Amino acid sequence: QVHLVESGGGLVQPGGSLSLSCAASGRGLSVGLMGWYRQAPGTQRVLVAAITSGGITNYADSVKGRFTIARDNGENTVYLQMNSLKPEDTAVYYCTVTASVIGGNWSDYWGQGTQVTVSS
Repeated sequence: QVHLVESGGGLVQPGGSLSLSCAASGRGLSVGLMGWYRQAPGTQRVLVAAITSGGITNYADSVKGRFTIARDNGENTVYLQMNSLKPEDTAVYYCTVTASVIGGNWSDYWGQGTQVTVSS
């Protein structure tokens, strides 16, 4: 079983910054794609950013130039640095990884979600 622990998030004023992190753990863990999604009330969960094990990144158009995704392969941790935050960035942010553990198949796993609120 793969376990994800998210941290970060909170309340910030427009124009401010926040950082999120998500650490994956599991016996004999192998991690592939890592990413962040977000879901605002009444909307579907959408991709924010993703990063491959080789460091190739992909961003939603709405966050390009403001958010940066990074990962530490040794620590199986993914980060999301969010700058120039806007009220429309308010959402619950979820990390996701594609991973496998000893005796298991490759599957997608999700964190518990962390609230990001951008408001004055």
